[in-house]
Amino acid sequence: MAELRFDGRVAVITGAGRGLGRAYALLLASKGAKVVVNDPGVSLRGEGGDTGPAEGVVKEIAAAGGQAAACTESVATAEGGRAVIESALDHYGRIDVLVHNAGIHRPAPLAEMTYEDFEAVLDVHLRGAFHVVRPAFPLMCEAGYGRVVLTSSIGGLYGNHKVANYAAAKAGVIGLSHVVALEGAAAGVKCNVIVPGARTRMAEGIDTSAYPPMDPELAAPAVGWLAHESCSITGEMLVSIAGRVARAFIAETPGVHRPSWTIEQVGEQLGAVRDTGDPWILPIVPSAHNDHIRDSFAMAAKD
Repeated sequence: MAELRFDGRVAVITGAGRGLGRAYALLLASKGAKVVVNDPGVSLRGEGGDTGPAEGVVKEIAAAGGQAAACTESVATAEGGRAVIESALDHYGRIDVLVHNAGIHRPAPLAEMTYEDFEAVLDVHLRGAFHVVRPAFPLMCEAGYGRVVLTSSIGGLYGNHKVANYAAAKAGVIGLSHVVALEGAAAGVKCNVIVPGARTRMAEGIDTSAYPPMDPELAAPAVGWLAHESCSITGEMLVSIAGRVARAFIAETPGVHRPSWTIEQVGEQLGAVRDTGDPWILPIVPSAHNDHIRDSFAMAAKD
């Protein structure tokens, strides 16, 4: 296969001053993209601020012969999100790729989690995704082209202890991505989710000594492909962890139809209800929502 490049493309990457976002920015820039490196340089909890991380990545890109601009606005507000996208327009006159990677971490047991910590994490991960997607999406639709990559997590897929805020935000990103994919399909705008795993500062406090290689650079190529014009999927989720790339998907069992149910009958039929032997895997684009209703109603019509 010929080398996949981004010459002439403009990419905005949030949370690009460190970790995964930095790896994405360096990779796309090395392939010819003009990159807006967005990072306010906050702590892992989302506090403080430092222009150093974003500016440092821009210097790395420039030293390697690439083009990049720093933006230190926060995606946690609508105004900040608009400013991030406007930075791309101001520097390069367009936006072709949006990768929302920014995130903070405030873990606590559910019974002890404060409302402030819940909202702060949603502000960056989930509302932050909307804050940058909302101004970028019409521009991409008008141009007839766009690639949006939103970041979820195994926490959003499966949950984990002490991360109710993070898990809720990352699950919400999946729903947002599906809508972007649906509404952007006719305009050439594709949107997918990356579920990455890497050793970054998010792993602080975890013993990773027995982990296999999990550098951010190992997860970056999957994002690069989702961001490229040759990306052939939309409304899907790719996992990239420790060298493994896989698809994650939502599925249903065919289930059981009855014209009426009692509580007892639900219990009696639970084995058949949960049987995953012949799952429904409904593609988000073009019509999973409608297909779900259609196929469910078709079962009802048989009885």
